[in-house]
Amino acid sequence: MPQKTKLKKTKIKVNKAEAAERVRKILPVLEKLYPDAKTALNFKNPLELLIATILSAQCTDVRVNMITGGLFKKYKSAGEWAKADIKEIASDIKSTGFYHNKAISIKNSCTAIIERFDGKVPDTMEELVTLPGVGRKTANVVLGNAFGVPAIACDTHVIRLSRRLGLSENSDPVKLEFDLAEIVPKKSWTLFSHFLIFHGRNVCKARKPDCENCRISKYCPAANNPALW
Repeated sequence: MPQKTKLKKTKIKVNKAEAAERVRKILPVLEKLYPDAKTALNFKNPLELLIATILSAQCTDVRVNMITGGLFKKYKSAGEWAKADIKEIASDIKSTGFYHNKAISIKNSCTAIIERFDGKVPDTMEELVTLPGVGRKTANVVLGNAFGVPAIACDTHVIRLSRRLGLSENSDPVKLEFDLAEIVPKKSWTLFSHFLIFHGRNVCKARKPDCENCRISKYCPAANNPALW
């Protein structure tokens, strides 16, 4: 039986001026496609979104939403999370995976919020990333969705689509965030992340993007070119 020839991957070369122009063209298309784009995580306040985002690491938003309804009734404040037994927290969040580390991050973050921020989730990047277990991605989710501060959250969909669309050569979330900040209008940062996430889930999927039915394929260097997927 003949062996399958493995497709050699090709890297898209990025020109920032061209990338910025590409963003200008695809933004209005994505706005029409996904007028209700927002985070899929359920929350009522910044603390709930912080906890939900920590839980969403290596877990689906659907799964997180299945348990947070009960969690947020049980633990209503940072103080309650901080005082809770770490084993009980771990048991409560077990279905999200990596529950031991997540329990530590949640308890320690809430302890820091009580001790250093008067019980309120901070609303700046500089302060948020000082919380245990909170990196720039989590901070950006909270800033953009709970506080209305323009922020680019780079999850796997944002990374994949940004590279396919020739917006960045970086797969590192922090480097990609800074690349996108240079070419996406600041007022659109939060929504742009949501647009790419929605489009990644619905059309530009990891293994086989639906280029034939993609409304932005004419602007995409990787469209119908598996070597660039």
